[in-house]
Amino acid sequence: MSDKTRKTPLIEWPTLALMGLCYGAFIVATTWGATISTVAALIVTMLALALHSSLTHEVLHGHPFRSQFLSEALVFPAIGLFVPYIRFRDSHLAHHQDAILTDPYDDPESNYLAPGDWQNLPAWRKRLHLFNNTLLGRLLVGPAMGQVAFMAADWRAISSGDRKVLKGWLWHIPSLAIALWWMLAVSSLPIWAYLAAAYGALSILKIRTFLEHQAHERARGRTVVIEDKGPLSWIFLNNNLHVVHHMHPKMPWYRLPQLFRDNRGRYLSRNDGYYFRSYAEIFRAYFLSRKDPVPHPLWPKD
Repeated sequence: MSDKTRKTPLIEWPTLALMGLCYGAFIVATTWGATISTVAALIVTMLALALHSSLTHEVLHGHPFRSQFLSEALVFPAIGLFVPYIRFRDSHLAHHQDAILTDPYDDPESNYLAPGDWQNLPAWRKRLHLFNNTLLGRLLVGPAMGQVAFMAADWRAISSGDRKVLKGWLWHIPSLAIALWWMLAVSSLPIWAYLAAAYGALSILKIRTFLEHQAHERARGRTVVIEDKGPLSWIFLNNNLHVVHHMHPKMPWYRLPQLFRDNRGRYLSRNDGYYFRSYAEIFRAYFLSRKDPVPHPLWPKD
């Protein structure tokens, strides 16, 4: 059934319930849990923040309410600290133009560099990028490199007069203030542990984005299917079935597995067989090895 023919419910209760579970885990971990075990509270907070990011992704695609204002109000507190919601929303929706997927300039979520830019990098930055193209590197330095690149690009846009980007960062101030108030006035979790949990949440999300798109001559072959049914697929809200999401971006997370099962052959044909059985397979193959080159392999070298 297509996104257009399926009637959107007034409230998507599975998503709303999961939002409550996410905030509940975050509140308990950062208050009572932190008085019992800082390490355990850090881990639960990290998982809650990773899930919160996945729920934020649901919100920007129009869930769980028909009212986008109400949906966005649910994720207004920037408890993940680093990424302004409006900037995530705008850049991710731009990423959903399949024709530009993996483009080093036009795809905001591309992990490739243009060959000319790659050649002009100093040796130490090349080594850093090469390490970042292993899964271990993506976990350790990927969040920092991604944040620096994201903020640098936005700063250039703001400096050139882009008011839309500026608005996204200005709205981040009050949403971040709520999170900082919680950290300083309510939370029992030490500041260092909260910051470590926020960075760790980004690391978890880098597992999902590590290879969800590849360089391919045809747009249809650029988006992966990872047929995982473990805890990571739950934290990612089934976005490991990524080609299904790109073909049906308005479909809620809890309908994606059935949609894939009912049309498995179609999706694997659609993406030219870009497929992995599980995240365990990916860890075995690429934890210390690079899947892709840093310079886009299909991009003009000049």
